[in-house]
Amino acid sequence: MILALVEPQLDDLSLEALTFARGLGQPVRAVVVGDADATRLGAFGVSVVHVVRHEALEEYAPDAWAASVVQLIGSLAPEAVVAPGSERGNEVMAHVAARLDAPLAVNCIAAEAGDAYRLTRLRWGGSLLEDAELDGPVKLLTVAPHVVAVAEVATVEPAIEELRPELGDKDVRVRVTERVEAAAGKVSLTDARVVVGGGRGVGSAEGFAALEELAELLEGAVGGSRVVTNLGWRSHSDQIGQTGARIAPDLYIACGISGAIQHMVGCKGAKRLLAINKDPHAPIVQKADYAVIGDLHEVLAAIVAELRKARVASPA
Repeated sequence: MILALVEPQLDDLSLEALTFARGLGQPVRAVVVGDADATRLGAFGVSVVHVVRHEALEEYAPDAWAASVVQLIGSLAPEAVVAPGSERGNEVMAHVAARLDAPLAVNCIAAEAGDAYRLTRLRWGGSLLEDAELDGPVKLLTVAPHVVAVAEVATVEPAIEELRPELGDKDVRVRVTERVEAAAGKVSLTDARVVVGGGRGVGSAEGFAALEELAELLEGAVGGSRVVTNLGWRSHSDQIGQTGARIAPDLYIACGISGAIQHMVGCKGAKRLLAINKDPHAPIVQKADYAVIGDLHEVLAAIVAELRKARVASPA
């Protein structure tokens, strides 16, 4: 049996993890902390959903989540535990591995079950594929984001079982104490179908006004490279890259971005990449599906003008 950890919002990364888990050829059970639409998981081959409830889990606490998963492993003895390769999924599974003194494989893109699992996973920011083996009484792994295509199966009605874990004060020493909501109506980078990214070539924080205008017309979101956040032109929450958000839009418009490997890791999930850059030899231009070589501000102004013209001609 395979146990899959999913997040309460049942986001795409959680559904990718379920699809991956189902491919291991064993019955799949899911564990979710707190309220979630557990019946929805039946469409992804889940036979039983273990819903974890405890007053200490009203806010996210990684050790408490890990303690809950470890207790469930003790009672169910699963062959493997699979989690999404999100910040939360990787953090919780690291705590689980530490508690069990067991190895953890992260960023997996394929696995073949056996006495030892044969894995393929992303290394070096996605620039290297590693073949590895994972062995142990329970195999712990996370799934690389936006690599596994989500697939549903014939819907079943999963059984719902509630778990009330035994938790102590030490399990909630690290926990969320405050949340700052994003501006109302703002499209998140990870959910946007169109993302407009800016790099050093934008020139200044004020230069992002043109990118914001383009993103608004396309109902998209604005992000930036690491150098942009280091310069203080955008907040870290807008960073796209290995140490920022990993995006998978239908279209990514990269404006004045050179295309360092760390940035490409963050946007490799984009279905189409349009680069706007004055340097025809920039690495991102070589990787782009489409490229416009020229002055960024002139090109953006022309695109925005055409989009506004089209909107006037075809009002919603």
